Amino acid sequence: MPPSEKELLEKSVILAEDNNKILRSMRNSMRWGRIMTVVYWVLIIGISVGAFYFLQPYVDQVVKTYGSFSNFIRNFGK
Repeated sequence: MPPSEKELLEKSVILAEDNNKILRSMRNSMRWGRIMTVVYWVLIIGISVGAFYFLQPYVDQVVKTYGSFSNFIRNFGK
């Protein structure tokens, strides 16, 4: 093999190794990005469900108060 071809082959191998490192880094970054997105949405949904669960008694009380107030207003006109 002539020296010029060998030099080109060595440069190609070095370039391929660098590209491989960059591509692996990009793949790992994408993987962590997906994981963080899933964690973000699980937290958002979990906090929403938890807030609804803990606020439900207060919401029921407000609805009950509004219903009694509404009945009072309806009966007041009679």
